[in-house]
Amino acid sequence: MSIAVNRALLVAIVSVVLAMITIQSGASIAKQLFPLVGPEGTTALRLGFSAVVLWLVFRPWRSLPSGRRDWLAVITYGICLGGMNILFYLAIERIPLGIGVALEFTGPLAVALFSSRRKRDLVWVACALAGILLLLPDMHGVDALDPVGVVLALAAGACWAGYILFGKKTNAKGSGGITVALGMTVAAAFLVPIGAISQGMALLSWEVLPLGLLVGVLSSALPYSLEMVALRNMTSQNFSVFMSMEPAIAALAGFVILAELLTLWQWLAIGLVIVASVGSSLTSSQAVKPETE
Repeated sequence: MSIAVNRALLVAIVSVVLAMITIQSGASIAKQLFPLVGPEGTTALRLGFSAVVLWLVFRPWRSLPSGRRDWLAVITYGICLGGMNILFYLAIERIPLGIGVALEFTGPLAVALFSSRRKRDLVWVACALAGILLLLPDMHGVDALDPVGVVLALAAGACWAGYILFGKKTNAKGSGGITVALGMTVAAAFLVPIGAISQGMALLSWEVLPLGLLVGVLSSALPYSLEMVALRNMTSQNFSVFMSMEPAIAALAGFVILAELLTLWQWLAIGLVIVASVGSSLTSSQAVKPETE
């Protein structure tokens, strides 16, 4: 029995680590598409291909929402998902990938901290705020960040918070895979036309399409599926702790794939955001039990 439990936990850990690696590798490849089709076109390709793949894998037509309120929740969830994607891509066009992820990570971190009633969680709030302050643009420095990129990354974090909150509402009434597939379809429905209008026939070039498909698989379809495997075999708390490492993985992906270098202060800022996320996960008052679809 113990061996089976350990094996399941190992599968979960491998799944969540692979999910983080694939999603940040996908973001690095997406950034390389920006000179060809811009953030808008890249978002359109990612969401369009992701929606198709997720429909084929999870077949959401088997369990569509039945009532108006359910559809409203799905549509809001999809809008948050789409906003999170386009704002994040617009942000990392202007600032390094690792910094963009760290700033965006304030969204789920805020959800975790605001849902807590423990005074000791103020320590994690202080860590997160310190990290954000260190990442705020220094208009006079050589390594100054683009202030617009910072604002866009924080806005993407706000959309991520909405994605979590409305995702819980929709996921409570059905499969997680079906929820993601429907939400991705809603996001694609309003962002693919924007990308098509913005970039035109460039989206259909043979130079762009294979990379767009790769981004869609690496950034959405594969990591979301791996995350669901992880959640079946570990607690929500453990999952959150592992996911807290994502800003560091993003920074490493940006360094390896895009040759993006960060200053010591920027690495320290990312570290503070990670500490805040890990701390809020470990002191979470939520029930510790495995989640299933």
